[in-house]
Amino acid sequence: MDLLRNPATLRKNVCARAFHEWFGIPAATLLRPAPPAAGVTHVMAWAEYGYSANLRLSDFTAPTTLLATHRGGEPLTAEHGSPLRLVVPHLYGYKSAKWLRGIEYLTADRPGFWEERGYHNVGDVWTGKRYSYQDEDHAAPPPGR
Repeated sequence: MDLLRNPATLRKNVCARAFHEWFGIPAATLLRPAPPAAGVTHVMAWAEYGYSANLRLSDFTAPTTLLATHRGGEPLTAEHGSPLRLVVPHLYGYKSAKWLRGIEYLTADRPGFWEERGYHNVGDVWTGKRYSYQDEDHAAPPPGR
C-alpha cells in the first residue's frame, strides 16, 4: 500500500496506558481512497486467527488512532502485530487488533471477537467499562468477576 511507504504520513503516538511509542499512519487516512457511504456508523477490523474488533467510526477516525508499522522506533515484531496493527489508545487494548488484514464498513454495530466473549462493546478506558455487564441494562456481573 503506497500510503505506508510515504514517510511523510508516519507519525508518533504514545499510548497513555503503557507508554509505548507507536508509529504509523492515521487510520482516517484509509477513508480518503475508500470513503464510507453515508449510513456507515462503525467499522470491523479483521485480523489473523479469527480475531476482530468492532469500533465506532468516530473512534476509528480519531486523530490518535493509528495503523501502526513500528513500535519504539523499530518495525513491529510478530508478537506486537506485524506487519500492521490497529492502535486505538483511548480504548482498551482488545480494540487494538494485531495482525490487521482488513477494515469493513458497517451500517450497524456488531460484536467483534472479544465482545462476543463478554468484553464491553466500546471499551472506553476513561469510563472504566471493560466488560459488557458494566452497562446499565445488565443486572449483575457474571460469576467470578
